[in-house]
Amino acid sequence: MKMTKEYRIKLNLANSRIQLCLVVVLVVLASLTVPSDCFRHDDHYPKTIAALFVFGDSLIDPGNNNYINTSTRFQANFPPYGESFFKYPSGRFCDGRVIPDFIAEYAKLPFIPPYLQIGYQYQLAYGANFASAGAGALVETYPGSVVDLKTQLWHFNEAEKLPRSNIGRRGAERIVSNSVYLFSIGANDYSSYSRNSNIFKSSTPEDYVAMVVGNITAALEEIYKKGGRKFGVLNLPPLGCVPASRAADLAAGGTGECNGQITALAKLHNVLLSKKLEHLQKQLKGFRYSYFDFFAVFVDLFDNPSKYGFKEVKGACCGSGPFRGTNSCGGRWGIKDYELCGNPQDYSFFDSGHPTQAANQQFAELIWAGPSNVTGPYNLKSLFQLSL
Repeated sequence: MKMTKEYRIKLNLANSRIQLCLVVVLVVLASLTVPSDCFRHDDHYPKTIAALFVFGDSLIDPGNNNYINTSTRFQANFPPYGESFFKYPSGRFCDGRVIPDFIAEYAKLPFIPPYLQIGYQYQLAYGANFASAGAGALVETYPGSVVDLKTQLWHFNEAEKLPRSNIGRRGAERIVSNSVYLFSIGANDYSSYSRNSNIFKSSTPEDYVAMVVGNITAALEEIYKKGGRKFGVLNLPPLGCVPASRAADLAAGGTGECNGQITALAKLHNVLLSKKLEHLQKQLKGFRYSYFDFFAVFVDLFDNPSKYGFKEVKGACCGSGPFRGTNSCGGRWGIKDYELCGNPQDYSFFDSGHPTQAANQQFAELIWAGPSNVTGPYNLKSLFQLSL
């Protein structure tokens, strides 16, 4: 029988209603009565639908800083940000989508919106993104201007409490255990290393790195204690190779190559983070993780740009000065004049420190289903498919 357009629309709407009934209500920030035909008993609570909770900095922030009292320096809610996809500035430090947007798509979830946009009036059916541009694992990193990791965890803890009273303890536990928790944080702790003066003066680089990594793993353990079992963790790229660092090296009399000091800190961070994750997996029963080697992928990208489809991997699409490494994209950060490339897809960096949408998509594909030498011991796809 040939279906009419109207019939197909009705059928799609009916299917959507059925799917909606099966959606796992992960966090309810307002009073909510769960439909009895969806969840009759704890034992019948769906086990296979996984949500996505995101913690981190500007690499994965969908616009939380639009809703806090901060300076323009930590915001991207103005053109040309967002131009390649949203056609308006969403608050993402990118010309379009960031990594969690793609991960959500691959997991058949909608975009995970900024947690602070949701407030206490929205049903968080698919997860939440707590990331904040400029955030660090240390509370001393840009204090008062960003939502640090500790506060992001506080937001999660507040949100996590409510399902227990709405759907029962066992149902809520299944929600938490089946969700995936994505972390990408630490870069700002090292870019502001010398600014964290009190810690800097009293710590060796190794001690400082241990504090940063310790705060990250403590956050993982806190979520584990709540029942979380599936974690995605991104290590740090070579921070001294972003356009801002190259421009700074050139200004200091160098050749404009990667800044060695901050890259060395990123290497120390990555080695320790990897060891700590291995330890957690051995120590904590049921702990599963996906570790994405951002550093190795970026090095390969710099060495083989055509492999990733890029024409420019050292300079930014938007900014000013050498490598367009001056943080002036959009003209809202103290310097009004800036340059903007014609095709961001040709560039790996959109501004002085953040990837383009084209780069983010390739990173997300590797995080989602990359080989074991890039993301392991699990990739994110296998974690989403893993039912606990």
